[in-house]
Amino acid sequence: MATIAELTVQLMTARLTKRDLSFEELQKEMDYFAVKLRNIDAGLSGDPELVVGETAVTAGESAVIDFKKIFKKDEVVCLLCNKAFKTLKRHLTKVHQITDKAYKAQFGIDPKQHLVAKSYSDRKKADAQRNNLGAKMQAARKAKASALAAEKTV
Repeated sequence: MATIAELTVQLMTARLTKRDLSFEELQKEMDYFAVKLRNIDAGLSGDPELVVGETAVTAGESAVIDFKKIFKKDEVVCLLCNKAFKTLKRHLTKVHQITDKAYKAQFGIDPKQHLVAKSYSDRKKADAQRNNLGAKMQAARKAKASALAAEKTV
């Protein structure tokens, strides 16, 4: 069986492969994981302290989240595992088994905020405009509406 120190090192190694941490952040997270693992080993539940970005808060308190660090131009950072993605919705459902609505509610994110990197969104918008998808969608809606109207009259 691995010791708490070995498990802490494994967890921190995994975190550092996906995220750069300052020395102070590294120390806070190492302390957090060590305490959390000791609590699990002792049969206790609950978080001793939640580390969100550079802010450490006790469980139950809300952390102030710097959305500029989360919603970047080329990536969106998952607040549950601190990994960065172009789009977050699929990751949330597949890995964390949480809906985007529940995720936004949990972290106090505006419901209108998209969980997509700005560059990805801009590229998709430019593709849609270039391919005239708005007009095609409007034409398809009109055709569907006229087909439904024809069904109702018959």
